[in-house]
Formats: sequence, C-alpha cells, structure tokens
Amino acid sequence: MKIDGSCHCGQITYEAELNLEKVAVCHCNDCQKLSGSAFRTVAMVPDTDFTLLSGDLKTYIKTAESGNKRAQTFCGTCGSPLYATSVEDGPKVLGLRVGTISQRDQLVPKIQVWGEAALHWVPEISGVKKLEKQS
Repeated sequence: MKIDGSCHCGQITYEAELNLEKVAVCHCNDCQKLSGSAFRTVAMVPDTDFTLLSGDLKTYIKTAESGNKRAQTFCGTCGSPLYATSVEDGPKVLGLRVGTISQRDQLVPKIQVWGEAALHWVPEISGVKKLEKQS
C-alpha cells in the first residue's frame, strides 16, 4: 500500500510502500516513554521503500535493556516521532509511527508485542494476537 505522512508541523514529509500485514502494537516500557502514551503502533517498512520528501530528521540513539541500540528519529521543530531503526550497517527496517501516516485509519494492527508490559487498564484489542515478549 502506498502511504504518505508528515510530522505535526509539516516540515517533515515522506512517502512509503508498506505491507498491511506488518502493522504492530508495542507495549514495551521504552515505547510507552518515547510515545508519551500507553503503547505505540508501528508499520514496519524496508528502508528501500521509504522516501523522505522534505525536512531534516533529528536522531536520538536509545539503548535497550538488552544493550541493543535503536535510532529514534523525530522532527526537531515539533518533536513528532517518525520512525525507529537499527544503527548497524546494512539494510534496515523502519518502524514508522502510525500516527504520522495520513492513511492511519486503514492500518489495523496484526500483532501486539511485549504484552507482559501492557498497562492493566488498556483493553484487549479484539482479534489481535498478543505476544508476552517480542519474537
């Protein structure tokens, strides 16, 4: 599916081609803190299927409990998070933040990860498989 998106202030715009089967909800503690919410919804896209159309992304390198590092990109003006990806060399997969995608109403999550960290007051998402950890 061809999608487009932007940050809140509109300085950063992008387009991408994504697989509707690669949309997920993450309940991990890092996603809660980085999103300022109870969970984050992402669409996984190979970097070769993503085009930055305008703006300059800022990057924050996050280190997980495992020691793995992830680049968190965002707009330096409005702060909107746009995607996360690995920092190693080679092909990358971007976890696009669904809230920045114009067609977000069409992106139904297919899986939930880090269910063990889900907040107890977050209702179950009917029909969406939940893994206690990330596979």
